[in-house]
Amino acid sequence: MKTLRYLWLFLLVFVTGLMPVYADNTETGGEKGKVDVQEIVFGHISDSYEWHILTYGDTHVSVPLPIIVYSSNTGWHAFLSSNLAHGQEYEGFYIAETGDYAGKVVEKDAQGNEVRPLDISITKTAFSLMINSLILVLIIVGVSRWYKNRKPSSEAPKGFVGFMEMFVMMIHDDVIVSCVGKEYKRFAPYLLTAFFFIFINNLMGLIPIFPGGGNVTGNIAITLFLALMTFLAVNIFGTKEYWKEIFWPDVPTWLKVPVPFMPVIELFGIFTKPFALTVRLFANIMAGHAIILSLVSIIFITASLGVVLNTSMTIISVLFSVFMSCLEVLVAFIQAYVFTMLSAVFIGLAQVHHEHK
Repeated sequence: MKTLRYLWLFLLVFVTGLMPVYADNTETGGEKGKVDVQEIVFGHISDSYEWHILTYGDTHVSVPLPIIVYSSNTGWHAFLSSNLAHGQEYEGFYIAETGDYAGKVVEKDAQGNEVRPLDISITKTAFSLMINSLILVLIIVGVSRWYKNRKPSSEAPKGFVGFMEMFVMMIHDDVIVSCVGKEYKRFAPYLLTAFFFIFINNLMGLIPIFPGGGNVTGNIAITLFLALMTFLAVNIFGTKEYWKEIFWPDVPTWLKVPVPFMPVIELFGIFTKPFALTVRLFANIMAGHAIILSLVSIIFITASLGVVLNTSMTIISVLFSVFMSCLEVLVAFIQAYVFTMLSAVFIGLAQVHHEHK
């Protein structure tokens, strides 16, 4: 019963968070009862220079983030994103509303064309990444303190520490040891870090209020970087036998010379593996966010269609949203588990050793 109560509370907070957005769209969009679902969904999924919390009437509650840009004409600039709110211009910079640079900080060159400065701003995704990483570090450090003065005769940990130990042992024994093989100790720190990093970011993305709600693992730049780390771990630490199987595999000679069919295919496979890791994690997390937001938006879309229809669709929307929220919690774990498992499998395949009689 407590779990069901928490789920209803989660959905209530989520819907409440969208109500000001609906009100703002109604006031600015012209026609009463209309809500721009596309703007809500893509506004949440895409990155931004501020962390918008809610809009109540004409009041916008946001967390301004630092913008750090370098212009080839005027040098470095650092200021808060609040200076560029509502189409304002500051120090020659503004956020483009249309064109190739829509949503990005731009300036105008001598000919009046929009150009992009070197932009290393702390955006919503970057800020959410920092918060989630800090949470992960605090959790790991807090749990490790229990083991610092632990003796062999001490009782098994309970509560949250025991829960974390179960997670660590499950990933370590069932995934890393079984998939990597004898060299598992070299790669266990990276694989455990990857699992908990993805899992924490997935869970924080499901929390609809600040500091949650950031679409970190639904950002393809983040998933690409994680896949790149696996790519480096696979190919830098790959054995001689691994590279031999790529450039001179154990297949009939006519498949290798004069036209290297199999080596080309094997070499192509080196790059398809990280690509698969990138797209799988990115697509599943982004789709989950979009589906939940779309389901909740049904309540506001049907607001102008009458009490009976709106009430029935609201009940359906709430039920499906609760179901999808439960499913996304499961997906948050599954995607972290699958990414870690596939990374361990790829690393294990690169650690092949042929036994010579």
